[in-house]
Amino acid sequence: MGKLLCDSPAAAVAVAVAEALPSSPSPSPAPAAPLLTWPSPEPTTPTSWTSVAALEDQQRRRLHRIWERGVAWKPSSPLQPLVFRLDHAGEVDADGNCLFTAARRAAAAKPDARDLRHRVVRRFAHVYAAADAADRDAVDAAVRHLYDPDLKAGWGVHVVQELKLLAPKAHRDALDAAIQDLVDIGVQREMAAETIYKERCIAVNDGDSWAKYMSVSGSAEDEHDIITLQYTEEGLLTIDENRDGHAAAFGDDIAIECLATEFKREVYVVQAHGADAMVDEENCVFFLPHRPRGEICEPPIFLFMKGTAWCGAGADHYEPLVATVLQNVTPDKAAVVL
Repeated sequence: MGKLLCDSPAAAVAVAVAEALPSSPSPSPAPAAPLLTWPSPEPTTPTSWTSVAALEDQQRRRLHRIWERGVAWKPSSPLQPLVFRLDHAGEVDADGNCLFTAARRAAAAKPDARDLRHRVVRRFAHVYAAADAADRDAVDAAVRHLYDPDLKAGWGVHVVQELKLLAPKAHRDALDAAIQDLVDIGVQREMAAETIYKERCIAVNDGDSWAKYMSVSGSAEDEHDIITLQYTEEGLLTIDENRDGHAAAFGDDIAIECLATEFKREVYVVQAHGADAMVDEENCVFFLPHRPRGEICEPPIFLFMKGTAWCGAGADHYEPLVATVLQNVTPDKAAVVL
């Protein structure tokens, strides 16, 4: 699953962050992980767009036209323009790690999804540590917008807003005991849990806490459990206490940019919107670019996301796409030019 910024104040913040942080950061206290290497993709049987689940007719027709005519990529020199045919490369588990699973499959990378997640976090930490105070403030603002929003605002756009908190696994018993203490003196269980979690857990509201949050893959080896508080305009709606510790941090735009930097390749998220997005068929598929910091050394990686409403609201699952070069198609004949 993933969280994507699109046509929202958060998108503007994300763009500002991308422009603010240095493309070639100065050395930081901890060296970044080495860039990924990957073999040539093994032959994969592409999935026809006619057989991809949960697509509306207009999405399917537009994706098929793009498949027929291709997507033109026009990089800066010395790389040459290419035209790609995009095939769906199959579904991945909706376990919260789908961004990393899909990226791994699309790039034919060696690390597993959990290792790739941790490489992304290390890459982010390296850049964040090297940034100046103003640039870190911009990153912090983007993180707060995503995971610690101002609950006095935003209700014209969102029906439900979430706060993400991190509970150290080693502290769960102590947190439960503190909640029970409040219940014993007459506080409602849900209100007691909200109070204790807000007081004693880590809010995801800056770059450092984002790194801790994005490290969570839903495995027993994680240091933290994710607690989610959901609110409506009237107040607390529900608390996901994640008792089994299986909740993973959904990939977001910050993580995708770090993936691009790790691979030295652009990452395009291909969003396909249905009729509820109120867009015509010609414009129901669009490509959201995420560029690496520094040089681009290889063709892009393409990931697929199905939009379920305007601005992709509710679309939080990534699937891999296989890009095959079309030898006899010129960029001016392609359905889409990037």
